[in-house]
Amino acid sequence: MLYGLYTPLLVPNELLVDILMDFILDLPRLIKGIDSISNVVYRFSKMTHFISCYKIDDVKNITCLFFREVVQLLGVSRSIVFDRDIMFLSYFYKVLWGKLGTKIFILYYLSFTNRWSN
Repeated sequence: MLYGLYTPLLVPNELLVDILMDFILDLPRLIKGIDSISNVVYRFSKMTHFISCYKIDDVKNITCLFFREVVQLLGVSRSIVFDRDIMFLSYFYKVLWGKLGTKIFILYYLSFTNRWSN
């Protein structure tokens, strides 16, 4: 399997298991100050959730919105595709799994020292 910047996604074959998540930013402000939309698209059925948010929301708030609006209704997806950087993704997953009551231990291998690290 190829990995890289333009790797095509696998075609989903089940309902509600593979999702895409993106943001629509810089919309005209509403009365409450809401100026952005987080959209979650299920890749197989193309069912979409639009979640109103603020442009200044941090990852923790976005994860809480995602948990409340998507995970509590339909469960955790098998795959989530973002177009955000690795820092966003790592903190998103850390907060999401914390809300699910799971601890994450990240284990990586340091090849130059030939040791496992934690």
